[in-house]
Amino acid sequence: MAQSPKSPLAGRVALVAGATRGAGRGIAVELGAAGATVYVTGRSTRSRRSEYDRPETIEDTADLVTEAGGHGVAVPADHLEPEQVARLVDRVAREQGRLDILVNDIWGGENLFEWDSPVWEHDLDKGLRLLRLAVETHAVTSHHALPLLLRGSGGLVVEVTDGTDDYNRDHYRNSFFYDLAKTSVVRMAFALGHELGPRGATAVALTPGWLRSEIMLDHFGVREDNWRDALDRVPHFAISETPRYVGRAVAALATDPDVARFNGRSLSSGGLAQEYGFTDLDGSRPDAWRYLVEVQDAGRPADVTGYR
Repeated sequence: MAQSPKSPLAGRVALVAGATRGAGRGIAVELGAAGATVYVTGRSTRSRRSEYDRPETIEDTADLVTEAGGHGVAVPADHLEPEQVARLVDRVAREQGRLDILVNDIWGGENLFEWDSPVWEHDLDKGLRLLRLAVETHAVTSHHALPLLLRGSGGLVVEVTDGTDDYNRDHYRNSFFYDLAKTSVVRMAFALGHELGPRGATAVALTPGWLRSEIMLDHFGVREDNWRDALDRVPHFAISETPRYVGRAVAALATDPDVARFNGRSLSSGGLAQEYGFTDLDGSRPDAWRYLVEVQDAGRPADVTGYR
């Protein structure tokens, strides 16, 4: 399929691991909007829910990808199970013969970490489960998927995390286990950059800002169409962004012929919006990590002027 300005990723194949909801869903949809064939994976399907017990499913995500202009393919997979991941990659190879974009967005730890709980007080089983879900899954997926990605040239790997390298280095992130998980994913991209760069591929770590995911909206008792109603209680939520914003960041990276200049680096949706010129769905460009440092963490009143 020939590329066009409206479908710059036509003919390209992506795997978004962990695409049931949140950033993974936003990324999958935006890759579809750019014309890609997108395999979306997760544990929540229309016939079976994960322990999250939420309504979002990978089939819903695949439908959204197709509606956006791409081709969505839902494949149930538990990325802690190497055999399932191997079968997934074999299917992509059999059906497409290539893999151009790998997005490691597997997480699953929302209900496992305890805010500001030191390691000796934190539930150990939950903490270790969090590390397996957030770190081991990425390693398993890369192990099986990267040989297929390296069959071609110019492949892109995106390790999705929470926080930039600079921010995470200087800030304690919620708990020992959460901090370790999110920092480890940044380092994964650095290591993959060393291994993939000489072989013609690029790896980056990418963080959204304050994400208006389905879970976050539910937590604040709002919907996407009235999310600002939460600002009376959480004023700094004004800097938040939709999952499609980080999706547009991935699409911009995937269509950049000079993306290798970012190899091994830690990037953010807000930073890449300034680089590439894309916006969130409302036309704004929230720069959450700069805002967090200069406004929220500095103890200043919530004011997004100049930050979105």
